[in-house]
Amino acid sequence: MEFIMPDFTSGALWLSLLTLTFLEIVLGIDNIIFISIASGKLPPEQRKKATNVGLVLAMVMRIALLFGVSWLVAMEDPWFTFDWGWAAGGFSGQSLILIAGGIFLLYKSTSEIGHKLEGDEDDPSEGLGAGKKAVATMSSVITQITIINIVFSFDSILTAVGMTNGVQGALVIMIIAVVISVLIMMLFAVPVGNFVNKHPTVQMLGLAFLILIGFMLIAEGAHLGHLVILGSEVGTVPKGYLYFAIAFSLLVEFLNMRLRKNKVPNAKLQGNLSKAEKEGILDAQ
Repeated sequence: MEFIMPDFTSGALWLSLLTLTFLEIVLGIDNIIFISIASGKLPPEQRKKATNVGLVLAMVMRIALLFGVSWLVAMEDPWFTFDWGWAAGGFSGQSLILIAGGIFLLYKSTSEIGHKLEGDEDDPSEGLGAGKKAVATMSSVITQITIINIVFSFDSILTAVGMTNGVQGALVIMIIAVVISVLIMMLFAVPVGNFVNKHPTVQMLGLAFLILIGFMLIAEGAHLGHLVILGSEVGTVPKGYLYFAIAFSLLVEFLNMRLRKNKVPNAKLQGNLSKAEKEGILDAQ
């Protein structure tokens, strides 16, 4: 893709930029969820640093991939094909990256859920000072964030390239959209991460979202690999359906949180009333 300056006086360009920026933010939601859960294992004073480092890495990777669009397109060609009768396909570099990323998300999400259910997680506020253990924990978190950023950036850039295909100065538009979207996410990522880590039910919901996204990435990779099982080709899961399900689930969880919050004052009021009634009965006696 050539580096051509776009016509900034064109209304269509600003519409494309606005649409692409919004798309990048939406596609970055899963990235923020993963970063929030991964950085939640660190002490509170290190979480902001890990979150910002993760988002900056995401921005750098997406811009680097934009300059290597021709390399991404070349990865559409199958690396190997197979035909076992009941299953056939030809997996390319793109499909293998998406499948590997989906498997990694499934592994991390299910293992995190298992740790939380068993209650065997380490308390990040204990035993993590300035020693080697804290450095190793930060390094492991940044490594996990980097791995998943490769997958999310890959998926995001493929979508962005499809949207801006044929637009003059598409490369510059995509770079601007990536920078703006990451800056916006950096403003909200830390508050969102604190909120997620503060509420265990929201954190569990976020892990469930990552499982869904993992399955979506595997299905998308299988579709790009033209995987056919028992005569039926594997299809993709529309992202709109997935993000609508995520938004609807969050809305229901927020309503539940509001309901639980309202029950606390009512329970206290009922407790006070019952105590006053008991005192009245005792006085009457």
